Amino acid sequence: MRLRALLDTDALGLRLLGGEDELDRTVRGVMTTDLRDPSRYLAGGELVLTGLAWRHDASDTEPFVRILASAGVAALAAGEAELGDIPDDIVEACARHRLPLFAVNESVAFATITEHVVRQVSGERAGDLAAVVDRHRRLMTSGPAGGGPDVVLDLLGSDLDLRAWVLSPAGRVIAGSGAAGALLPGTLCARLAGEHLAATRTGRRGPHRVTVDGVTYSLFPMRTRGHLPAVDGAARGAGGASRDVRETVLSDWVLAVEADAGDWPEERLDLLQGVTQLIAVERDRRDAARTVRRRLAQEVLELVQTGAAPAEIAARLRVAAPVLLPGLGAAPHWQVVVARVEWDGGDIEGGPVAQSLLEEILVDPLSAGPEPSDRIAVAHTGDEAIALVPLPAVSNEHDGSETGLLADSLLASVRDPLAAGLADDGRLTLGVSASVHSAEGLRGALEEARHARRVAAARPGRVCAAGHQELASHVLLLPFVPDDVRRAFTARLLDPLREYDQRHRAELIPTLEAFLDCDGSWTRCATRLHLHVNTLRYRVGRIEQLTSRDLSRLEDKLDFFLALRMS
Repeated sequence: MRLRALLDTDALGLRLLGGEDELDRTVRGVMTTDLRDPSRYLAGGELVLTGLAWRHDASDTEPFVRILASAGVAALAAGEAELGDIPDDIVEACARHRLPLFAVNESVAFATITEHVVRQVSGERAGDLAAVVDRHRRLMTSGPAGGGPDVVLDLLGSDLDLRAWVLSPAGRVIAGSGAAGALLPGTLCARLAGEHLAATRTGRRGPHRVTVDGVTYSLFPMRTRGHLPAVDGAARGAGGASRDVRETVLSDWVLAVEADAGDWPEERLDLLQGVTQLIAVERDRRDAARTVRRRLAQEVLELVQTGAAPAEIAARLRVAAPVLLPGLGAAPHWQVVVARVEWDGGDIEGGPVAQSLLEEILVDPLSAGPEPSDRIAVAHTGDEAIALVPLPAVSNEHDGSETGLLADSLLASVRDPLAAGLADDGRLTLGVSASVHSAEGLRGALEEARHARRVAAARPGRVCAAGHQELASHVLLLPFVPDDVRRAFTARLLDPLREYDQRHRAELIPTLEAFLDCDGSWTRCATRLHLHVNTLRYRVGRIEQLTSRDLSRLEDKLDFFLALRMS
């Protein structure tokens, strides 16, 4: 419907204060707000109703109007019940931003305007689902979320016959239409999440389409707080500040729809964009629910790092335990996980990104049920995030590693999608401590996790992890060797072999790796490489000749081993 039609409807009591030349704009929805920054709830094309409670003085007006214009809303309608006549600064700001402005008579309820717009717009959208979505939007922005994202996805399935899922950036199913979520294989979830992250890093607008095993999926990005919409046709207006995509690419959810949206009409694309905004509201609520756990982690971390007495740390842990493990009878054991996200170039703080990733990767470490339960507390400082993970107390005194978190298993299912989001300029490194059963051990666990993370950082790859088990190995020393020393050491031993391989298309480096991996066994190494033992002896002899080393000597074997690990 057009703005002009609203003005011509006497029962709505609208009076035009500015923007007469813009009355042919299309209204695609309606939203009531008194937030200073409602951008995360706007998809573009709305009639925004406001009682002006956000305005304390004239200085509040320009930012509010600029946000609405940047989000591409159709018009602003301000109620006269609070202030009487609409202040001049609002009229002037709307004129500057070419945003039509209506005054709503105090005798007309916003609900009357809302229901009129919903009835008119729903006929132009895909069936009655749009009206349901608009009503659900108002519920979610003003009160408890009635059922969360599953309710909206069920409507997509029942009204439009669309199977849809909400996926985390790591490929976890957060919600699905009906029982569809349980039917989506984990490998497919990881593939869809990775495709979404890779497309987002290229800067292409959604929906992104990907075909897997003959089935096409459309991936609708969900913008987070402060972002403009990212769906074709949904980003309207100009002048909005653009943030670096790397700030949120590893934390944004994605709506995956089993359909090809390439030939969808604009109305249906707008509808799906509205669905993503509803679910984004639920995401904000879930993040807000983690505030207590984040604060607990921050308090414990500060006590540990400032050298507080174990008794004081223990007191905070006693407060944290019921929050993280409700109903637990005995005091839990604890593990510390440290993560760091680093980007090449740019001034991007990696701590918040690492915090969001840890909350995703560590979600529900103790429950095998379908509903994830947050049992962790994650704080961040600078580029580093630190998770405090409670574990059920074990009956003996060993370190609990058999029942605790293991570094490799944490990243096993999320490595591929996260690597796609990190692309060629980002790295995620993660370290895991052993479990400790008291406050006295927490400081050591934190240092252990940080050491393990540095060991992981010394490895190649975009996503790497290391656990406390590796700290008793020689690999603990490698991250602390200066880069120039590492380069000189590896070049002296390995460059002659690399050059020979390039000139003669030989395979001396792979042969050396296999020979050391087989503990110098000629028979096992020849079998692994599918070579005759004499051929293997010739290659090893060539390695010794080029490097002036003797692979029968333990110290030379060790040098080669370390050079390969550091290369």
